[in-house]
Amino acid sequence: MMVAGIGSRKGVTVSDVRAAVETALEAHGLAMTALSALATGEIKRDEQAIFLAGRDLALPVIVVPDDALRAASSGTISHSDLSQAQAGTPSVSEASALAAAGKDAKLLGPRAVLGPVTCAIALGGGSG
Repeated sequence: MMVAGIGSRKGVTVSDVRAAVETALEAHGLAMTALSALATGEIKRDEQAIFLAGRDLALPVIVVPDDALRAASSGTISHSDLSQAQAGTPSVSEASALAAAGKDAKLLGPRAVLGPVTCAIALGGGSG
């Protein structure tokens, strides 16, 4: 399962989210059709643009619980002091992608930063 993890500042737009996802995919030579889902942390559960982007892209949005986000943090590449302080993880986008992609998930690379949105792509180690 391939998942795009999303982190953002408050008040982002659907266009912001979609552009970050597209940028992250392009960095790895992937098309939108490669994704199984979008994911974000519990701290972003009220950020409507993430959910609206998922709807527009026909992808489910997985909200990763705080404990799972922290558990996946050891696999992150990037570090944001703000993210660490507010969400308990060095990168919401990277940790949520890892947690949602499943067992033995790996990041394809560091998160892409596009304005107020970050996006990281993770691939699960299973067959799904």
